[in-house]
Amino acid sequence: MFKMEYEPSPTSPPGSLSPVSPSSSPSPPPLPPQVVISPCAACKILRRRCADKCVLAPYFPPTEPAKFTIVHRVFGASNVIKLLQEIPESQRADAVSSMVYEANARIRDPVYGCAGVICQLQKQINELQAQLAKAQAQVTNMQLQQANLAAMLCMEMAQSTSPQPSSQQSMDILINPSLTEDNNFGSIWEPLWA
Repeated sequence: MFKMEYEPSPTSPPGSLSPVSPSSSPSPPPLPPQVVISPCAACKILRRRCADKCVLAPYFPPTEPAKFTIVHRVFGASNVIKLLQEIPESQRADAVSSMVYEANARIRDPVYGCAGVICQLQKQINELQAQLAKAQAQVTNMQLQQANLAAMLCMEMAQSTSPQPSSQQSMDILINPSLTEDNNFGSIWEPLWA
């Protein structure tokens, strides 16, 4: 159904409204939606008013309250604020991610914290380096075996390509020396037989 809108006309007395058709006059531009800025997760947890220049706001958004809760539990809010104020802005994001990681490690392992994680990683590195050295030794051994095999094959190929009498011919020469063109053996052995 058609809905009629009314607006005050400049010629009518105050308080009277005249009908306006939807297409006759341009409606005022809509107001931008009001953005409700909620306090950062840190200020929300600390139950304080979040200032415009809150040091914690860029690094602890309202959508991630657990991030600040863990850091606050391990380091304390005042220490986190002091630390962030002392370092340049370009390094603050890295500092916050480091604090979150350290706080998580400390909660998982209250005794060793990050040091325990570092020790485990170093142990894994040592084990992997030992496995790598073993694998490299095996590769070197296989390469040497392959080189030896290739040398043996080359020697056999060289021997097989040189002209050598066949095994049947060798047997005939031993049995009947007169089959050779150069019969020096017969002349040497003749006086012994005579």
